[in-house]
Amino acid sequence: MRRRSKAPSSPLPQRDGIDPVRVRLPEDPEGVWGTVREHLLDRYAGAIGAGRVEDMLLSGRFVGTDGPVGGDEPYAVGRYLWFHRDFPDETPVPFPIGVVHRDERIVVADKPHFLATMPRGRHVTETATARLRRELGLPSLQPAHRLDRLTAGLVLFVVRAEDRGAYQTLFRDRLVRKEYEAVAPYDPAVALPATVRSRIEKERGVMAAREVPGEPNSESRIELVGHSGGRGRYRLVPVTGRTHQLRVHMNALGLPLLHDPVYPVVREDGPEDFSRPLQLLARTLEFSDPLTGRAMRFESRLALSSLA
Repeated sequence: MRRRSKAPSSPLPQRDGIDPVRVRLPEDPEGVWGTVREHLLDRYAGAIGAGRVEDMLLSGRFVGTDGPVGGDEPYAVGRYLWFHRDFPDETPVPFPIGVVHRDERIVVADKPHFLATMPRGRHVTETATARLRRELGLPSLQPAHRLDRLTAGLVLFVVRAEDRGAYQTLFRDRLVRKEYEAVAPYDPAVALPATVRSRIEKERGVMAAREVPGEPNSESRIELVGHSGGRGRYRLVPVTGRTHQLRVHMNALGLPLLHDPVYPVVREDGPEDFSRPLQLLARTLEFSDPLTGRAMRFESRLALSSLA
């Protein structure tokens, strides 16, 4: 099998901290596509409309290594094209993103509530990755892991693409100790500290994850730190990293997190209420640096607004 050659560097710079989309023209054994236009219409017309594809071609939005690509150019298997997608309208998240640590290899950021970690779906330029690339002038910055959009706190980013795998492996192999802080109802009948284990499944397109019978695939340590006025302050230490794990486990104990829009009941979709952030904070990250062996420990400088 012939090895695919390395893709050339993009001729387009980032826009608002977002990389251009790269397209490699695929094999066409039946000769369906005679021109670049025919392929792009087949590929994108269903998503954005044939008229939009034509407009992008006419305005030179599709670019090759030698400049804008004309729709009538002959189809060439293996050719690379780039373009910037149209960004969705996004409501700005009115909170700054802090930097707890920065060196030549990593950036540890304090992500605010409501800000997604990386571009996806409706959240593209209003993400921690895009913001930090713009604000720090680091176009190659990439997250080593993901923190849920509604959760605030520490996220580890990698400055150089060649280092990303080493830091991602730490999270994959559970070599990072993470500690969270949360505010939820106080119930003296719930015996704490406790270790919660269950099997959590999350279906694509379904907002809430759920616990199901079967071998556990998630584990969390939950401790009560203090309480007053019917609310408790909790320390949460996840052993695994399932989607919404801490929120699911707290809800299963009858202690749903304050201002959680999903557990126990999924609220109707609507404008963000920035005055009611989910009371969950990624407080601490600890690990041995995979490149230097140094023990690293970082603490968030953020605080929950509804601490007991």
